[in-house]
Amino acid sequence: MSASGGGRAILAAFLANMGIALAKFIAWFLSGSASMLAEAIHSVADSGNQLLLMLGGRQAKKKADREHPFGYGRERYVYAFVVSIILFSVGGLFSIYEGVEKLTHPHELENAWIPIAVLVVAIVLESFSLRTAIRESNHVRARGQSWVSFVRHAKAPELPVVLLEDIAALTGLVFALFGVGMTVITHNPVFDAIGTLMIGTLLILVAITLGVETKSLLVGEGATDADHDRIVDAIVDGPEVEKIIHIKTLYLGPDELLVAAKLGLASDAPLVHVAADIDRVEARVRAAVPAARVIYFEPDVYRPGDDTTPPTSEFVIKSAD
Repeated sequence: MSASGGGRAILAAFLANMGIALAKFIAWFLSGSASMLAEAIHSVADSGNQLLLMLGGRQAKKKADREHPFGYGRERYVYAFVVSIILFSVGGLFSIYEGVEKLTHPHELENAWIPIAVLVVAIVLESFSLRTAIRESNHVRARGQSWVSFVRHAKAPELPVVLLEDIAALTGLVFALFGVGMTVITHNPVFDAIGTLMIGTLLILVAITLGVETKSLLVGEGATDADHDRIVDAIVDGPEVEKIIHIKTLYLGPDELLVAAKLGLASDAPLVHVAADIDRVEARVRAAVPAARVIYFEPDVYRPGDDTTPPTSEFVIKSAD
């Protein structure tokens, strides 16, 4: 994901949510609608989430140091995980609490036209924010890849987070409009409470989805099947490597992939030739998968017809960055 693309989607969502949150709070104050209060808290939580995503992106750009030799790329995963927790607690649980409170202590809405007007305007604004997120996601989404697959397998967390937030926001606005509208039509405030409970349930489900997917990135994910195949093809696409003994990959950050492999080379190759061969293989891997920025190849002796690797003194050759 391009930083600018993710940044545009985050900024669009932040500006939309700040303006919408203020309007919702005003509408709640004038009408007493629990659905409007739940939506206002939802927008505030989303605004805070966008700030956290921007902070995570800034932190991830710090240069590697002795304490963190592989850099700070995973900061983006950490902040995305925090976003899921905030969405769950501040957004979802608070909305559930408000819905239960209004079910047990219902009251008539005042100036009901105000929250309805705010909700309609908010739906329009959130639609623009979602359109921006979809447009930026399409720049990095593989051709033919479903949206579910994109959210589940994207290594950069910002766009999937913003996408899910915007979808949840739009759906929540529809729930709130249902609650307020049915309350106005039936004069039964229970519908307002039901709308609030629906919003809370929605936010909790989205938060759990975000948490599960981000946790996988935090624990450590390897290259996708397609990128793994490209790396293997790049390694063997030349006369240097007789056999890949084993290979491991790990994303150090959304845009930085670690590739480590033990390669079987000709047993009679001089060290200077081995070093040159490793450099050529690394160049092919980086050309095939640009995210493979950190590469460690360990050469080992390979004898044709023998699938076992004899015990030898191991050494690692790494090209200069």
